Amino acid sequence: MYAHFLFGAFDTHNHGSVSFEDFVVSLSIILRGSITDRLNWVFNLYDLNKDGCITREEMTEMMHSIYNMMGKHTYPSLRDSAPKEHVNIFFQKMDKNKDGVVTVEEFLEMCQKDGNIVQSMHMFDNVI
Repeated sequence: MYAHFLFGAFDTHNHGSVSFEDFVVSLSIILRGSITDRLNWVFNLYDLNKDGCITREEMTEMMHSIYNMMGKHTYPSLRDSAPKEHVNIFFQKMDKNKDGVVTVEEFLEMCQKDGNIVQSMHMFDNVI
């Protein structure tokens, strides 16, 4: 399921296919984009229906897909409640006005204030 979500983020024109241009543009953002560009790309990945906000339902789907991809045999083993807990932590941190959705503005502001997130955005800086 995560691959489906990732495909949706690469399919920037919503054609149901990823053109070479879509692929190159996304890779360029991930590898060479500014922090803001990279965070916008991640927001687009999490905004499953592309309506400009991330709902609890969207984040729950995303977290379940990530935890399912990791498998049942992780060490240390993960509790079944881990995806829900991750979603709760995400919304406590990101939903600044507590309206139940995270807008791109909230996401960018809160991510840019978190040193760990900013540092993780530099993960691919020296890849190419």
